[in-house]
This record gives sequence, C-alpha cells and structure tokens, in this order.
Amino acid sequence: MATRKKIYLCGPIMDETPGQASEWRQRATRLLADGFRLLDPMRRNFKDREVDSANEIVEFDLQDVRDADILLVNYSKPSIGTAMEVFYASHVLHKFVIAFSPFPFHECNPWMVKYCTKILPTIDAAAEYVREHFVAHSCPED
Repeated sequence: MATRKKIYLCGPIMDETPGQASEWRQRATRLLADGFRLLDPMRRNFKDREVDSANEIVEFDLQDVRDADILLVNYSKPSIGTAMEVFYASHVLHKFVIAFSPFPFHECNPWMVKYCTKILPTIDAAAEYVREHFVAHSCPED
C-alpha cells in the first residue's frame, strides 16, 4: 500500500487572528485529510514575537517544509514567512507548490508567480488539483 503524501499548510500566521490563521487550514483538512497527511504549523503552541520562540518557529516550519511532498499555500495577502517557505520549497527543494489566491494574475507578486507551481482562485480548486494529480492510483500490473 502506498504511503500517503504529506502536505504542508503554508500561509500567513503572524498578524492574523487565530481564527483567520486556522479557518482555511481546517477547511483544507476537511478537503484533503482522507487522502493525505497534513502538516499544520498551528499544531505547535508558539507565540510570534517572543524571543525564545522565534528560532523554534522557523526551524520547525522549515522541517515541515522538508518533510512535505507538496505545499498548499494560502496566498491571500503578502507574508514574509509564507514567501520564504515557498521559495525554499520550490527553488531549493524542488517541491510542488500549489497556491490559492483571490488576486488576479496581474496583481500577483512576480516572486509568488515564479515559485508557485500553480496558483488557483480558491481553496476548493487547489484541493481538487492536488487530489487529481497526487492521490496514489493503483496501476494494473503488467
């Protein structure tokens, strides 16, 4: 039996309310958890802007990016952390980065366009894309 692929849920946390940061991740979990393992950075209880947590936040997030097969990115607003994770996953690790964004193409940052494999308009469209291209299908034996 094939191992389920891991998806890192990448998106703004800092300067978001806990509801804003977790709501879309909960939706992604409902859409994808039956076929994938989801890596949610919100599972850790670190606080932004606390000196003793800053390095831990970054290191644990980078470890999740390394462990993931795919990044699912909420590109609903500019976020330094999100952009850095996208660049690291795409450019350094050569992973698939699937984003969803309300921005029309001409309003997307060129860096996000360059380093996201695909940008779709909604989380539902992004989840469907991931399911279509990354769910392990059994192949008939030769």
